[in-house]
Amino acid sequence: MPSAGALIHVSDLRKEFKILKKKPGIAGAITSLFSRNYQIIEAIKDVSFDIHQGEIVGYVGPNGAGKSTTIKILSGILYPTSGVIQVGGFVPSKDRRRFAMTLGVMFGQRTQLWWDLPVSESFDLLKSIYKVDAAKYKKNIDFFNDAFGLHEFWGQPVRRLSLGQRVRADLSAALIHDPNVLLLDEPTIGLDVLSRSQFRELIKTVNNEKKTTILLTSHDIDDIELIVQRLILIDKGIVKYDGSLKKFLKQFGGQKKLLVNFQFPPKVGKIPKGAFVQALEKNHLEIKIDTTLISYHDLITVIPDWGKIIDIHLESDNLETVLSELYKK
Repeated sequence: MPSAGALIHVSDLRKEFKILKKKPGIAGAITSLFSRNYQIIEAIKDVSFDIHQGEIVGYVGPNGAGKSTTIKILSGILYPTSGVIQVGGFVPSKDRRRFAMTLGVMFGQRTQLWWDLPVSESFDLLKSIYKVDAAKYKKNIDFFNDAFGLHEFWGQPVRRLSLGQRVRADLSAALIHDPNVLLLDEPTIGLDVLSRSQFRELIKTVNNEKKTTILLTSHDIDDIELIVQRLILIDKGIVKYDGSLKKFLKQFGGQKKLLVNFQFPPKVGKIPKGAFVQALEKNHLEIKIDTTLISYHDLITVIPDWGKIIDIHLESDNLETVLSELYKK
């Protein structure tokens, strides 16, 4: 059963793909005409989570973990092998036309705009497809103009837009009908630094202003670190973590780094267990800290005995470092 107030409910989700196994060569091709062997690939083995109204959730994992498959099942593109899936009260694989009216989707660089039409005419068509009334349509276009600057390229054909402009237009198109849920699968792939930064601000604006529930997959760690409030980590089709981003970093980012600048070359004494000291320059030390063995505060009480401190700075593992280490394991 979904938890109280859950807008997206996924329980015991499984997805299997049946792949034809062919023997090499002409003989193998002929044999496969009469006798076919299949291999079952488990893309998703056991995935469960609830997402509530207004949440921004990052859905991360290494390549092949099952992220895009999950998004496609949630959007109704793929049918699950088994499990319970509800999005906004709908079962995505059933009653797809009514369900589509409540959902916004962006898949990488796949546009839902018409390539040769001006942006304005693409939006007019979407208005008809989604049956958006005139008052809501005008209100939303005004909002997108203010937030996304659509007026800059409103009359241009989609094919003439820069990638950054097209992403802004695509995001607006995904939201023109005020969907309750927005699914984003690698939305910033291929964007330059400025466009990625603008896109993140747009997502936060949409979430703040419209309370849209957002599920985001991305290999750009900054997308996750700068946007999401909650993280779901999936690996080999199984959820390995589901909780706050802050808690994730605290739980898995055990290493911290202390940079210490002394007035004179320090005389390093006994090094506590869990601290690993490396000299950077004659007056500088880098100390890596395993917080499972020693606390930052305990180490601070020892360092002044090594010499007069001019400056001290603590650095924590960022999300990219933590995820990279987890993916290696």
